[in-house]
Amino acid sequence: MKSKRILDALLAPMVAIIFSVVLASVILMLFGANPIETFSKMINYAATPRSISLILNSATTYYFSAVAVAIGFKMNLFNIGVNGQYRLATAVGALVAGALTFPGYISIPIVIFVSMLVGSLWAGIAAWLKVYRGVSEVISTIMLNFIAIGLIAYLLAPSMLGVQTAENVVGTPVIPESGRFPGFSIPGSQVPVYGMLFLAALLGFAYWFILNRTRFGFDLRSVGQSPSAAVASGVNVKRMTMYSMLLSGAVAGLVGLPLLLGAQYSFTVNFPGSYGFTGIAIALLGRNHPVGIAFGALLWAFLDVSSQILDLVGVPREIIVIMQGVIVLSVVIAYEITRRVKVRRQQDAVGKATAVAQ
Repeated sequence: MKSKRILDALLAPMVAIIFSVVLASVILMLFGANPIETFSKMINYAATPRSISLILNSATTYYFSAVAVAIGFKMNLFNIGVNGQYRLATAVGALVAGALTFPGYISIPIVIFVSMLVGSLWAGIAAWLKVYRGVSEVISTIMLNFIAIGLIAYLLAPSMLGVQTAENVVGTPVIPESGRFPGFSIPGSQVPVYGMLFLAALLGFAYWFILNRTRFGFDLRSVGQSPSAAVASGVNVKRMTMYSMLLSGAVAGLVGLPLLLGAQYSFTVNFPGSYGFTGIAIALLGRNHPVGIAFGALLWAFLDVSSQILDLVGVPREIIVIMQGVIVLSVVIAYEITRRVKVRRQQDAVGKATAVAQ
């Protein structure tokens, strides 16, 4: 029985990945490229120390984003506002970090707390609208994304809190050395790995423990599976909706911190702004499980980093974007197929048990 559950969990993402590889191979052949040779060069390039560092850094950021999305998914809530939540949280966190002169063991926890608080409060707006006004969280979070972008532009204006950075762009004051999160180096690589990789691992364990070993996690999952049954068992659905969105926003507040505290040290108008949508894809691929999300984040990061070699071999880099899109589409279809197969299997088992009883 356990092996069958594991097979059900792995079947959909494996089918999606295999199908995307097959489709990408067909497209490569249409471009006149050898698929085996192309994928081999991608793997060899990704195996270099520098590429491994870049993959781990990207995967750390993707993991935070995907877990933030997965928390909402567990309650059938679609937090599409991770982009706005993490950008606003990172901007405020950068302003706080640039103003602090405490030692790192004091300033870094303060910045992390402030960023999580801002992300949680921003997500809380959508939660309040859903619970007390019946507004779909999809619509409200998308609208809040645009409001967050406008608010950030206002805060970073030179007449407000923004300054001119060394790259001749407007941003927050540079974070002092004491406020930077230390990383570590892989032998042979000059690119340091974000120290927040360990925080991501700790978050994954906490996410698993809360969902599977606490009453709160049980209530959250029960509401996601059947709100009416949860109400019958005494669960306050409105309160769980609020808690879930607040927690999702708090984790979203961590998304931009690896780049801010580990490499860029300033939030500028050029700060990446699409990690939230990538997190949705990775959460789907990982089936909202902390280990599955980790593999999904590493796969996504591998595709991003290894795509850099494609331009050098005369293959359009956009082939990777096609693969990523096909993976998302395929995994959704594969999940629905496996769900129907599982339901059919359960119906057959009930039918057999009923026949034996009669």
